[in-house]
Amino acid sequence: MAGSKLAIFFGVAAALFWLIGASAPPAFLGHFTVFVLACFVGYMVVWNVKPALHTPLMSVTNAISSIIAIGALVQISPLANALDRPNSLITWVAGAGVVLTAINMFGGFAVTQRMLAMFRK
Repeated sequence: MAGSKLAIFFGVAAALFWLIGASAPPAFLGHFTVFVLACFVGYMVVWNVKPALHTPLMSVTNAISSIIAIGALVQISPLANALDRPNSLITWVAGAGVVLTAINMFGGFAVTQRMLAMFRK
């Protein structure tokens, strides 16, 4: 990407972030900042890992997926449902999150075990 195109890209991105910050509530802005920083750190970590370290990295990312499952289980819990939600959409989305995260975690750990078994031979 040429220097001028990169400058235009970052200028447009800065303008979009400013628009989001100007119109969003303060709580969202704090969460959005953490999200953007996590995306940047995740990108830098994954792309700078040597191929020999991909197996341990996959194990850690699968373990991090369990945090998603915990958050979804908190949303499904009876205590969370006692807050008189307007509909059950949140419960259904959280249930789907638990199912998809479980598939990701168990499948990821199975692949990691197979990869580690290849190194033992």
